Amino acid sequence: MKTHQHHANAIYILLVLLSMTTLQAKEPLSSAAAEDQRNMLIDFVARGDALWHSEDLGTNGLACGNCHPDASATNPHTWPKYQTNLGKVGTLREMINWCIAVPMLGKPLALDSDDMIAMEAYATYMHRGVAIAPAKDEQHGGIPVISGPGYPTAVGGNR
Repeated sequence: MKTHQHHANAIYILLVLLSMTTLQAKEPLSSAAAEDQRNMLIDFVARGDALWHSEDLGTNGLACGNCHPDASATNPHTWPKYQTNLGKVGTLREMINWCIAVPMLGKPLALDSDDMIAMEAYATYMHRGVAIAPAKDEQHGGIPVISGPGYPTAVGGNR
């Protein structure tokens, strides 16, 4: 009798777990929803582009783009990693803040702020498709500009 009860309990628990899994399954994104998400990302990339090239984050007339045009040598795909300037294993966001605070003499951004997320989105977007190299010296160098005299601000766009 106990064995029968254990089997019944096990079947009941299994059915409950299966029903929960079914309820939690997500529907595939519609093409309209996917386009909305892409547009939100591109809006953040554009915001990051504006911040990256703005002197307003610092107090001495420098912008991130002075040292890192097109987000070159930021290598967002290699973070977190040990960074000598930070003296520890850090994140790209921490390094962005170091650059704002030290060379640019500005006030660091909150790590979870929309501005910081936008700057990270911009750097990541500019490095899409860039291979990860094992040594830092192999990762340095400009990101090729596909069109225009400056840097693309959106897919197919120019500054």
